[in-house]
Amino acid sequence: MSDNDAQADYWSSDAGRKWITHEAAMDASMTAVLDRVLALAALAPGQRVLDIGCGAGATTGAAAARVGPTGHVTGADISAPLLARARERFAGADRIDFLRADAQTHDFGGARFDRVISRFGVMFFADPETAFANIRRAMLPGARLAFACWGDPAHIPWFAIPAGIAAARLGPAPEAEPTAPGPTAFRDAARVRDILSAAGFSDVGSVTENIPIRPPGTLRDVAELAGNLGPASFLLRHHEGDAEDRRFIVDGIAAALPPYETETGITLPCEVHLITATA
Repeated sequence: MSDNDAQADYWSSDAGRKWITHEAAMDASMTAVLDRVLALAALAPGQRVLDIGCGAGATTGAAAARVGPTGHVTGADISAPLLARARERFAGADRIDFLRADAQTHDFGGARFDRVISRFGVMFFADPETAFANIRRAMLPGARLAFACWGDPAHIPWFAIPAGIAAARLGPAPEAEPTAPGPTAFRDAARVRDILSAAGFSDVGSVTENIPIRPPGTLRDVAELAGNLGPASFLLRHHEGDAEDRRFIVDGIAAALPPYETETGITLPCEVHLITATA
């Protein structure tokens, strides 16, 4: 089994179904990130767009609104449950289609896309250089790539707070290479730029920003969400934690969140790399 097969299995398991359960909260949390990606992509009416790692389709739908009735957006993902949800959400939308595909190896049918976008969907490739070279072949000459990836996890309280509390309760995560496929595999922006250049892209650029993640609901709602997804969920599964462990972790997250309370709710400034390149 390749790493990409493992990712496909993971995102088609309970992990993917949890994202469907919490899709509204997660989409609302990451509105500012998606806005930045779409702005950098400079979408325009009539363009054909490929959305990598589209998940349940929020990013695909947002792109479709930008390219209008004369444009088209293809959302690609490896998770069957997430794609099923995306197709359900956008049933009847004739300028959107969804494709179950491993973007590292899938034949997208030659150079046909004006833009490629992704909101946290490109950090999971076993061979990133091969994956981006394959994506580039699906892009028209001069087409633009724009995506967001997480930066240093120590500068991402959305990860760091649950991870620290869960590790203190259950034990640390298993050792892994920092660049292994996963949410923070692209924490080093210079490495990402090198990957894209080696994959044949030009005009490769990056900017690192503290973008607010704003999970909706009360402080307790946010703590419950953080306990159900991401590092806390991973450690609970890895260490076979029980309901009491989960309650302890959620209580700890709730106790750590007050410094991030604002008049509009919980706001967690998180380090995000915004990457652009030209085919």
